Amino acid sequence: MNAAKIKLSQKEMDLVTNADWILTKNTILKKIDHFLSDLQVKQKILLDKHISNLPGEFLQSTPKISKGENYRGLPYRMLDYPKVFNQSEIFAIRTMFLWGNFFSITLHLSGIAKSTFERKIINAFPKLVEDEMYCCINEDQWEHHFEKNNYIPINTLDKNQFEAIIKENSFCKLAYTISLQEFTDAEDNLLTYFKKIIELIAD
Repeated sequence: MNAAKIKLSQKEMDLVTNADWILTKNTILKKIDHFLSDLQVKQKILLDKHISNLPGEFLQSTPKISKGENYRGLPYRMLDYPKVFNQSEIFAIRTMFLWGNFFSITLHLSGIAKSTFERKIINAFPKLVEDEMYCCINEDQWEHHFEKNNYIPINTLDKNQFEAIIKENSFCKLAYTISLQEFTDAEDNLLTYFKKIIELIAD
């Protein structure tokens, strides 16, 4: 019995016969890796300014860059720094690049860390609205996209709604997103948002 023949569209044929686009993609991802490595060094400088106001385990954590090809079918890179992931809590700041979509930077809290900082976060509601931050409403804390079933702008909520989300969920994720069209300014914007997150939990 003959196997079914593979059929490719003209667009697919154009891609499968052209190695250049894959090589270009690989070059771009290597540049993103270097970008995140350099970004982490600058993040540490900002973090060190708040050394007396944050837990030692958080401050002493080592950076980790994760690489993948299939978050929702797309290549991605993640920088977790600083970070604490253990059975009793998650306390992390994650910077993400998702091919074709965005850069993002997220404060992720659960367990002890969430209990420690949730009142400070709730009280910061006016500032978070002003800063156009997003709040995760998903039950799955490991989703990272910015569709309306995962993240919503905090400025679409009133304070009572925001407080309910923060208190009732087992985790808290607050994030900023940056369009890839703003690639040239991505480093400055990510560092600005990193500073805002650190000041939110440290001040």
